[in-house]
Order: sequence, then structure tokens, then C-alpha cells
Amino acid sequence: MRKNHNFYLNLAFNIAKTGLGKTKTNPSVGCVIVKNGSVISSAVTSLNGRPHAEFNALNKKTNFKKSDLYVTMEPCTHHGVTPPCTNIIKKKGIKRVFYAFDDHDTRTLKKAKKLLQKKGIITKKINLKNHKNFYKSYNYLHSKGIPFIDAKIALSEDFLSIKKSSRWITNSLSRKRAHLLRSEYDCIISTSKTINEDNAQLNCRINGLNSNKPDLFIIDINLKIKKKLKIFNVKSSRKIFLITSKLDHKKIKYLKDRGIKIIYIKNLVSKNDFIILLKKIKKLSYNRILIESGLNFLKSCMTHKILQNLYLFHSNKSLKKDGFNNTSVNFLKKLKYYYNKINVNLNEDNLYKVRLK
Repeated sequence: MRKNHNFYLNLAFNIAKTGLGKTKTNPSVGCVIVKNGSVISSAVTSLNGRPHAEFNALNKKTNFKKSDLYVTMEPCTHHGVTPPCTNIIKKKGIKRVFYAFDDHDTRTLKKAKKLLQKKGIITKKINLKNHKNFYKSYNYLHSKGIPFIDAKIALSEDFLSIKKSSRWITNSLSRKRAHLLRSEYDCIISTSKTINEDNAQLNCRINGLNSNKPDLFIIDINLKIKKKLKIFNVKSSRKIFLITSKLDHKKIKYLKDRGIKIIYIKNLVSKNDFIILLKKIKKLSYNRILIESGLNFLKSCMTHKILQNLYLFHSNKSLKKDGFNNTSVNFLKKLKYYYNKINVNLNEDNLYKVRLK
């Protein structure tokens, strides 16, 4: 019987994964409802975090009496923008509830089990080791008060990050995988230097994910961003923020006329400067950040220890004289002992996940 519980909870996590980066500061939760050995409903947390997965799965004209509900995180018990999920669970006649994680929100933490069991609903927590880090970003936000940050970079076999003859260091499969990775974050941080040099769009160009363009924050302290860039010519609901300390009224007006929102900061040098910026980003309801930049900015982020993980796409081809770096990559070479290879087919490229915290 335990195997069945694991199967349905794993299914719920697969569903929850589709919501990563799309639920703002709320967790992405997956819910599966089972009756007589068959899945009769399933759902994920809605875009921007509401309604929750349990409500979405149960808000249907279906007989849910004596069903089992599997959910990745304990159902909420507090009234917020929407009523607590425990209300609809009781109303629909659910017989048993199985969940994998406690909610770090103190308004709900370890309360659902007691509340539901008082109503005769059997409620059990089941630990799944293969998903132990799934809510790391959500828990980090609650414990540290700043967003969870990962970074991505591509390197050649000889550890060069810039190719003279082309924009691309890795192959097309690696680039598609990078687009898929972006889809799991609600915003990207880059620099004006990176975007100016590559004319980068930093979106998701994969069938089915084309509409999912993580919002973009551009670090541009001295207001060096070029005017004629692809990101300014694409009409979409994507939000773009430019972070600067420069007061150039003419250029600021040009950017604002194109829908760019301006965030002013004094500087971005010390760790405290980074924390101040991240708190500003958190106030805008962002939780999961992916940094895509050149080596200099990446090195600053690693020096100040604000990154959780580094995704490293490594080509099998050496660039030699066709490549170069703007700074030393010794700080990346030292991480080689911590590489954790991700088992994914990228032809002759490799993808590594380096845990930095």
C-alpha cells in the first residue's frame, strides 16, 4: 500500500514541477485525487499563486466522497485572498489526505493534520527522499526573507566563456535545455553588458513554453544599455526592470516609453548592496531567480555567497584562439570536485549542477 502512496505523491510532484516559477511567492503545489484505484482529478497551483492546487482539483462537478487526496504540501488552513483548502476538502467528503511536506508559513504549519482529523479525515505525512529539495526556494524565502537564486553559464572544453566566431559555445540541445531551465524561474537577472553584446532575449523558445517568458531584471549601473535591442521590440506581457544609479532623464524617458520599469540603487558592490536589491525584488513578489551573465558578475555573486546552485553547460569542444574570457575562471575550476552531472542527453555536451550552499 505504501508503494501506491509513493506513486501518487510522485505524480503530484510531477504536476507541481510544471508550476515552478509561475506562482510568485506561493509554493507550486501538485494535487492528485484517487477513487477506487483511479485518478479522478488533478491540478497544480494557479498562475501567480491562487487558487491553490487542492481547490483547483476539487472545484469540479465530480463525486469526490470517500476519495483519497494526495498533495505535495500540507493543505492551507488560514483565510487569505481565498478560503483555506481544508474547507473544500471537508465539504467534498474526502476520506484520506496524504502529503509530503509541512508548510513553512506559520499560519498553516502542522495545523492541517489536526484540523482534518477532528473531522474524521485520516491525514498522514509521507516522506519522499527523491523530492527533499523541491521546496528549497519556498523555504529559503520564508527563512531568509530574500529570493532563492541559481545561476547558469556555458563553457567550452578549455573553460572559455566567449566565442569570437559565434554566439554559441554549446550545441542546440544544450540551448533548448537552457530554455527549459528558464521556465522554472519567475525572473532572470542579467547585465547590460551581456545583453548589449549578445542582443539576448533571455526567454523560452520551446514549443509549448513560448508564452512563458520569465520577467527580466537588467543590472545597468551606468545606464549603458543600447536602444536598438530585440528585448525592446517584442510586444508581450513580460515585465522588464532596469536597475541603475544613473540619472539620464532623456534615456530614462526612452526606456519608460517602452514599458521598462526603473529601479534606482546607490551601487552594487558589497554583499549588503546585493541584499538591499534582492529585498526590493522580493517586494515585487519574485521568489525564484536565475542569473545569466558574464563571468565578472557571476564571480561577484559567488564571492558574496548569494547563489544556491550553478548550472554549468560544458561543451566537449575546445575554442583555443577562437575563444576568450573577460576574467579568470579559476573560481569555477576549483568547483570541479563538486560537479554533479545531470543525466540528460545533450549529445556530446554535459550539464552539471554545482551546489554552492
